[in-house]
Amino acid sequence: MPFALLPNCAVRNAGLKFFGIACCIASIFLPAESPARPLDPGSHPGPIKVACVGASITQGHGATPGMGYPDQLQRILGGKWKVSNFGVSGTTMMRVGKQAYWNEAACRAAHDWQPDAVVILLGTNDTRPWIWKNHAEYLADCRAFIESFKNLPSHPQVFICRLPPVVPPGNYGINPANLKEELTLIDQAAQDESIDVVDVYSALLPHPELFVDRIHPNNVGAAIIAHTVARALTGQDSGEAVVPPAGSPPTGSASAAHS
Repeated sequence: MPFALLPNCAVRNAGLKFFGIACCIASIFLPAESPARPLDPGSHPGPIKVACVGASITQGHGATPGMGYPDQLQRILGGKWKVSNFGVSGTTMMRVGKQAYWNEAACRAAHDWQPDAVVILLGTNDTRPWIWKNHAEYLADCRAFIESFKNLPSHPQVFICRLPPVVPPGNYGINPANLKEELTLIDQAAQDESIDVVDVYSALLPHPELFVDRIHPNNVGAAIIAHTVARALTGQDSGEAVVPPAGSPPTGSASAAHS
C-alpha cells in the first residue's frame, strides 16, 4: 500500500496529535487477556520459529527501521524464539486481484520455513472498495489460508490477528466501515478453524494518535502489537508496551531473509 513515513516530531493529521518517540521510552497500559494455548520453549529442541505473515504493517511501515512489530516481538521473546518477518506491502487476504499475498514469494517462503507458530496480520488492504466488493469470497479464502499453514509438516500453531483499527476517515481507500465487516469474518474463520485470535484491534483502538497516516502504527503502536502477540504466544502478560531507547542492543532480531 502507499506509504509516507512521517518525521519524529509533533504532527497534526485529521485533527489528531501525532507525537514522535525518537530516543525516548514510551509505555502504554495493555489490558490482560489470557491466551488459550501458549507455547512452551522448554518443549522444543531449538528456538521456536515464529512466522509473521502480513502486509505493510507486518513489513514495518509506519515504524522506524528495526522497530516494526516483528523486530520488537523478537526482543520481547528473547533467544529461545526465532521471529521471521514475511510481510509484503500492499497484499491482500483474498485471492482476487494482482496483489494477493498468496502469489508472493514471501508466502511460499513462509510455508517452506516450516514454522512452529504463525501469526497472521493480513487483510487491511482488502477493505478497499474495489477489493471488498468481492467480500463474499473472504471467509473461504481466509479459512483456506489458515489451513495452508495448519497442514504443514511442522504442524504450527496458527494465530490470527483482529486487524488494527483504521482511524476515520481512513486512507488509500482503506476504510473503517469495511474493516468492521472484515473483523466479523476473521472471528468466524478463527472459530471455524479452532485457532486463537489475537485482538490487536482492541489494544490499539484507544490510541488513534499512534497512527502516522491513519493506517500504519508508529513505533509505540508497533510495540503494542508486539506485546499483544507475545502475550498470546507465551501466556505471560508484560502489563505494558515499552519502546526501548534508540540503539539499545536486542536479544535477537527479526530475520531479514526468509530462511
